Amino acid sequence: MFKKKLAIAAAAVTTAVSSSAFAQEGASAIAENVAAGSNLFDVHSMAAIGAGIAIGLGVLGGTLGQGRAAAAALEGISRNPGAASRIQTPMILGLALIESLVLFSFVIAFLLQGKF
Repeated sequence: MFKKKLAIAAAAVTTAVSSSAFAQEGASAIAENVAAGSNLFDVHSMAAIGAGIAIGLGVLGGTLGQGRAAAAALEGISRNPGAASRIQTPMILGLALIESLVLFSFVIAFLLQGKF
């Protein structure tokens, strides 16, 4: 019960804190940023860097997961060749789900890049 309350509290705090990240700056703050040498291209470049990191981490995690899943399935099949059909189907399903997570990170990266 404590873990559930903690998770709800963490979700509420995250929701409350993250809304300030999307707040719009006033005209004077924008003028100060331009005067200081910061401009809109800085935001675009950081979004592009974030998108690249998101794709890289998504692909890295996906390939490591697929490699481990395939290795475990092949090891199981080599130990018990009679169970190959029962091992192969869940392995293919798991690989498809892992690949969908990689594609999801790809989509999120494109949305992040189009946000700014």
